[in-house]
Amino acid sequence: MRKFALSASFAFKLRKMDKFKKLTSTIVPLPLENVDTDQILPARFLKATSKEGFGENLFRDWRYDKNGNENPDFVLNNPDYSGQILVTGKNFGSGSSREHAAWAIAGYGFRIVVSSFFADIFKGNAFNNGILPVVVSPVFLANVFETAKQNPKITLTVDLEKQLITNDTNGESEYFEINAHKKDCLLQGLDDIDYVLSRKDKIEEYEKSDNRGS
Repeated sequence: MRKFALSASFAFKLRKMDKFKKLTSTIVPLPLENVDTDQILPARFLKATSKEGFGENLFRDWRYDKNGNENPDFVLNNPDYSGQILVTGKNFGSGSSREHAAWAIAGYGFRIVVSSFFADIFKGNAFNNGILPVVVSPVFLANVFETAKQNPKITLTVDLEKQLITNDTNGESEYFEINAHKKDCLLQGLDDIDYVLSRKDKIEEYEKSDNRGS
């Protein structure tokens, strides 16, 4: 059996994402369901391979008209709302598996996306780009949207270590589930590749002790 080996061409200096522990921020409410990846980032913007610049085209066809003018009715163009937390309706990130959608969300400046349900592939892409997808109950989500209508400066506090999200306006909190491995990666600021590279010594030790084949 051919053994797994880490290529010597890898630079083992970790390319860490920002660590995530706890964040309090105002929110951008987007109470729309079934938002797919083509609406998050239209396909015509997928040519680039670098992660830079994608935030400029987040929700492009909703933010701008055909002439490139801002749509004043879209929430990203509403000066009353801003922050590092995007709150969305059910089934966010459905459609194609393009990781560029997560790049656009991160590039715009969001660290957290809150919804009552995420498409699985989008959720994985979000984690790997330093974005925390927080799944809440429909009741909690509806309450946040309602609070935001009354108070555009509503803040949410998300504590990753405690897995707790709190509506700071009314004090309501809810526990959220998260994969233990993904939680650890966010706390350390590691994507999946960095996580493997951070265990280089253990992998090489296993390779040396494995006598099953060459």
